[in-house]
Amino acid sequence: MKKADLVSIIAEGTGLTKVETQAVVDGFIATISYALRKGERVELRGFGNFRVVKRQARVARNPLTNTPVNVPEYLTAAFRPSKDLKEFLNK
Repeated sequence: MKKADLVSIIAEGTGLTKVETQAVVDGFIATISYALRKGERVELRGFGNFRVVKRQARVARNPLTNTPVNVPEYLTAAFRPSKDLKEFLNK
């Protein structure tokens, strides 16, 4: 499912226009992104949690040349599904 598909489904279900729904979806994504950038954890009960995780620096290998490549430490987002979502998916 793409973002446009999500917008269409939400627009049909709420009666909002696609333009209004697009603005809501974009605002939702921006709000989560901003909170993660500040280092906050985002909890959506019944769905899951987003959090920032620090990946340690490491040495990787270039698969074409087999030469070592230094990968610096970096931050990334992690998602952990809720118990309710896991149960829903496994029914």
